[in-house]
Amino acid sequence: MKWRASGLMIAITLMISLLLSGCSSNGNAGGSGQKEKGPDGKKLEDTLVVYSPHGKDILGDFEKQFESKYHVDMKFLDMGSQEVLDRIRSEKNNPQADIWWGAPSELFSQAKDDGLLEKYKPSYAGALDGMFHDSDWYWTGTFKTPEVIMYNTKEVSKKGAPKDWDELLDPKWKDKIIIRYPLASGTMRTIFSAMIYRTYKDTKSPKKGYEWLKKLDANTKKYAANPEMMYNNVAKGVGPISVWDMPDVVMLKEQKGYPFDYVIPKSGTPVLTDGIAIVKNAPHLEAAKAFYEFVNTKASLKKLAEKYYRIPTRSDINQLPRWIDEADIKPMDIDWKVFKEKSNKWMEHWDQQIKSKSKSKE
Repeated sequence: MKWRASGLMIAITLMISLLLSGCSSNGNAGGSGQKEKGPDGKKLEDTLVVYSPHGKDILGDFEKQFESKYHVDMKFLDMGSQEVLDRIRSEKNNPQADIWWGAPSELFSQAKDDGLLEKYKPSYAGALDGMFHDSDWYWTGTFKTPEVIMYNTKEVSKKGAPKDWDELLDPKWKDKIIIRYPLASGTMRTIFSAMIYRTYKDTKSPKKGYEWLKKLDANTKKYAANPEMMYNNVAKGVGPISVWDMPDVVMLKEQKGYPFDYVIPKSGTPVLTDGIAIVKNAPHLEAAKAFYEFVNTKASLKKLAEKYYRIPTRSDINQLPRWIDEADIKPMDIDWKVFKEKSNKWMEHWDQQIKSKSKSKE
């Protein structure tokens, strides 16, 4: 009996030892091996929440990559960049997101002023020009995004497509333009604000810009509630003309077979800095830092350029796709501080005084 009891104790001890060993080697969300540490050398949390307008293709791809590398359960919410800002504002006292990935720089600047962002200087800071990061490192730019005139190649010839912004006001385009509803879209808010700023910079009045937007509204057939609806309307010829960002147009044309092409406006175009930031008091701060670094590595940015048609802000990425190297872009001279100060008021005026009620968001 003594021998049997001691043998039982040995067996129990061995089982406990094996269980503890298993927990040590497999105690992560993604598989075997010890969980990698974050950029500060600290242990990562088990979860990461990302708010982003980058779409399910990019977000789903990087979710798999990040989870595989760090064994962190990444959750994302896909919505317009202005909607992200509004949501983070509403959650200020109880943050739910860790990372905000994707929005024009002026929206990040607004968030910084509202105390919604966490300061973080990334490891690749030396590869960023001053125009591609916040002076205090509350956000950094990931992509450069030129805005263009998009058209359906089955409905409009290259020769016949509008070559500049003012050509969109030609009466021949009446009821042929589809616009992404601008109040929820950082891209469209920037384009509309740029049209106002062209004359505002000299006159200090938005009046002529409002007149321009009113004429565009007269030619606009409908305002699409989200990018996918806008793409579908243009592809089907409901309205063969739109304005959007160049990388998305190239992606839709080359990767998804949409009958799209684009014109870079000859007078100049706003070139957005599309950024990334950590949310203030992020529930999973170390995982947020790891993701911030992960999506901005040379390998990630090269993949984003080749597979998802994004133009990196980092100056040390070589051998980018030809369409990036050959693009003849004339950046519009813009004071982004003015955009930050005036954009909300300008868009409120457009919504209340200019937008045709019969063309409400569809």
